[in-house]
Amino acid sequence: MIVHIQAITRIIDGKDYSFIENNHLTKEKFPGYEDEFDYIVEYHDKYGVIPDDATFQSKFPEFEFDSADIPDDALLDYLNDAYASAQVQKFKGKLDELLSSQGGIEALNFIKSGTDSIPNVNERVESQEIIGLVKDRVEHSLDVSQNVRDWFIPTGFDELDKDIEGFQRGDELVVLFARTNQGKSWVAEKIASYMSEQGYRIGYFSPEMKEQDIGYRFDTLHGHLSNNAMRLGRFDDSFSVDDYRAYADTLSKLTGKLFVTRPKNFNRKVTVSKLRQWIKSDMLDALFIDGITYLTDERYKRGDSKTISLTNISEDLMELSAELKIPIVVVVQANRGGISEKDSTDTPELENIRDSDGIAQNASIVYAIKQLKTNTGETFLIFDNKKMRGGEVGKSYKYRWKINTGEFEAVSDEDIPKDAPPSKAKHIEKEPTAGRKRRESKEAEDDY
Repeated sequence: MIVHIQAITRIIDGKDYSFIENNHLTKEKFPGYEDEFDYIVEYHDKYGVIPDDATFQSKFPEFEFDSADIPDDALLDYLNDAYASAQVQKFKGKLDELLSSQGGIEALNFIKSGTDSIPNVNERVESQEIIGLVKDRVEHSLDVSQNVRDWFIPTGFDELDKDIEGFQRGDELVVLFARTNQGKSWVAEKIASYMSEQGYRIGYFSPEMKEQDIGYRFDTLHGHLSNNAMRLGRFDDSFSVDDYRAYADTLSKLTGKLFVTRPKNFNRKVTVSKLRQWIKSDMLDALFIDGITYLTDERYKRGDSKTISLTNISEDLMELSAELKIPIVVVVQANRGGISEKDSTDTPELENIRDSDGIAQNASIVYAIKQLKTNTGETFLIFDNKKMRGGEVGKSYKYRWKINTGEFEAVSDEDIPKDAPPSKAKHIEKEPTAGRKRRESKEAEDDY
């Protein structure tokens, strides 16, 4: 093909081996001209330079140079496209052969396994020289200082916002993890509710709780209304249905939105691609996912473990955050190793994230959460910063939590009784292996 001739001409005329080296070119991308390509590489390896026109022509007298006035990037794209087309034709030929000789099942198996053997087409490694961009960084810092809400969305936890300004708009994957029934979903809902109160458009994926129940939690967190009274219809003199109606009238003043969706709205297959569509259609400013295990890995290959799939999903979510410039918050389960018996204020460590340490690796911020119930009936919530990309790790935030009215009051270590026992997950009776596997494959992420 002429593109291969033009590429070889570009290398010879430019006497620049970096076109080969930086773009990881091999003879496989020069079908019909493998010998010419090998000669250039071998000559450079031996003498440290590209052969000149005359030397190359003496070796390949039939070769006709063709100087094309196109940029290097365009020439490389043409090379890669030609190579990709050849690979597709090769793959299609094998597929057609299997269809005609062995039938659809073998052809389908070939598709599933054969795509793994197709080499990556574009091997260019892009980089950016950062020293020369210092003035851009200065201007960016100035813009952040003058327009902080263009770059961060506050969480409503004043202590967090004082430290980090809120969650960053883009390149932000926040993980909230804890054992079952520790309050991680309440924390996610409080942040989502606060953001919507501030005028942002927030999306909340709820795999288990109905939209109406999330709505009751919003009313509790926003209006500090009794969650039990609303859910169970238990009105009295302290909180009547007229009080609820009066509160409802006040919501018309809010400019923000809180959109809730469930797996049924994704045809029971929740993927990052579908989440991208939802973000765009409802113009979301932030996305909350109450259970990462309910997502389907679009990069899944036969034999992949759950750990690999969750790592892929978290990578894709971080890329989605960067692409659409919104923070994404995910709720994640901690395994049983996350329960500390030594100290009631200990929270789980990163290695306690269930089924995948890849989630923590891809996250920009990770908070571990634990609930404490005192003998006097008070509830405290502790969440510790286990990872902060580019920031301080190890900060602990403690709150007195009135669950029924959604109130969080910041407290110090001295405010928590020393004998406060940790709140433990409910005991689960031992069950048959098959039943346990079914349960774990759809593990509950919901907390009261």
